[in-house]
Amino acid sequence: MIPGKELLFCALGGSGEIGMNVNLYGCQGKWLMVDLGMTFSGNEYPGVDLVFADLEFIENERENLLGIVLTHAHEDHIGAVPYFAQELDVPLYATPFTAKLVAAKLEEAGILDEVELNVVHDLENFDIGPFGIRYVPLAHSIAEGNALVIETPYGRIFHTGDWKLDDEPQVGTPATQAELTAIGDEGVLALVCDSTNVFNPEASGSEGEVYRGLLAEVQRHKGRRVAVTTFASNVARLQTLGDVAKKTGRQLCVAGRSLDRIIAVGKSCGYLKDLPELIDVDTAMGLAREDVLIVATGGQGEPRAALARIAEGNHPIKLERGDVVLFSSRQIPGNEIQIGRIQNRLAESGIVVVTDRQSPIHVSGHPGRPELEALYSWIRPQILMPVHGEIRHMKEQARLGIACGIPKAIYQKNGDLVRLAPDHAGKFGEVRAGRLLLDGDIISPADGDAIVMRRRIAANGIVSVAADRKGHVEVSALGLPLDEDYDAFVAEAKKDIADALGRAKKAERSVRVEAARLAARRAATRWSGKKPQVSILLLED
Repeated sequence: MIPGKELLFCALGGSGEIGMNVNLYGCQGKWLMVDLGMTFSGNEYPGVDLVFADLEFIENERENLLGIVLTHAHEDHIGAVPYFAQELDVPLYATPFTAKLVAAKLEEAGILDEVELNVVHDLENFDIGPFGIRYVPLAHSIAEGNALVIETPYGRIFHTGDWKLDDEPQVGTPATQAELTAIGDEGVLALVCDSTNVFNPEASGSEGEVYRGLLAEVQRHKGRRVAVTTFASNVARLQTLGDVAKKTGRQLCVAGRSLDRIIAVGKSCGYLKDLPELIDVDTAMGLAREDVLIVATGGQGEPRAALARIAEGNHPIKLERGDVVLFSSRQIPGNEIQIGRIQNRLAESGIVVVTDRQSPIHVSGHPGRPELEALYSWIRPQILMPVHGEIRHMKEQARLGIACGIPKAIYQKNGDLVRLAPDHAGKFGEVRAGRLLLDGDIISPADGDAIVMRRRIAANGIVSVAADRKGHVEVSALGLPLDEDYDAFVAEAKKDIADALGRAKKAERSVRVEAARLAARRAATRWSGKKPQVSILLLED
């Protein structure tokens, strides 16, 4: 679809879910993409790590796509870039910190020289076709979180990205109330706004509060080795932990490659200047317990991250009974079980686990209701369009915006085409919006045969049958709860399959295969109550 003399919006990811943000703006025959993120897989996609938005719609419009503007460097906003940037073949735009992390991803993928990456310094304005773009710094849980002011012939958009309000940011200088009010004074057609934390009746809190909470917590555990796990990308939190280490007389040790990468990029962009000199693991383990503060990756329960290995006792960093682990991060929905598994393992070893439920050692990077209400009053849009949330989050933000006096709120979800201007604003059509999976080295549809079959095998197991025309049958089963009954099941299944093939010996091959399949499955169901997948191999003479 080619946009006409109008202003359109379409989300391909991030509207109806938290993560995987991909937003499109259309105007005068051209499209602009804002963010190209991914999400991590859950149990619904066994064997899969990464999930992407299906970009079929914009891939078909590739000749009309002008560029991709990245708001900040969280994976749910940039994680899909190395997988799709070369194919989309349009320029990328990012501020320096984000650009360096994106460049590292492109280099790792071997395509750095094949993708145009434009670094936007000093927040200067730039034009992309009919779109005028200006970055507006907002506080978030990463360096250089930005909103976008998007100027078009049909009205001005304020696209928040991820944001919060913070009176004591530890890194960066977010836009002030006066600066945001001035944007509202210019007139804003639509506010496209983060919905993640809309149910929180309180403000998200300040990084300054976290500094005081972490300092008090580390001071409380004198004589103990203290480890802190947090999001590696949270440069402000790393600065805070450096300050806490200095204040408490501890030396700082980091464990995790992603932490090393973020620290290096942060320093190269002028952040973390006051971070104390880091010590290596061997040095840390040689110090008295009260003389070291450890920062480790793995707060979301990632099995290969440093914290998981520490909990299992197979990492060079060793924690002992009475030592402390501070979880300075929130639980991402879907990670509760694996986080709990690590916390239980630590607790079983006598290690004290402290979370933000017990101590003020973490704040969200997303706005609660008071912050949303404040932004509404400053920006004063004609239209509110919630994004970046599950359906319940976006519906609730739409209700909140109307209650705060915004004239119109548009609820939309992935794939909805929304006309913002001219004339009546609202949804007018739909495009394809699905999910793609990184399955091994292959990007495949989330509803493809491979994943469907894998789910079925995971739930019910598989039976494999090999048979020839002489009546010889071999049967093996995986994933069936047979154990002591396995041999008896195999014997009976062989007989049933041989009988079924005998009755169908003059039939076509497809009929014989189906007869064998049904006989094997019925035998498995009788013995186990499961309905496994059945693989049949007929050996011809």
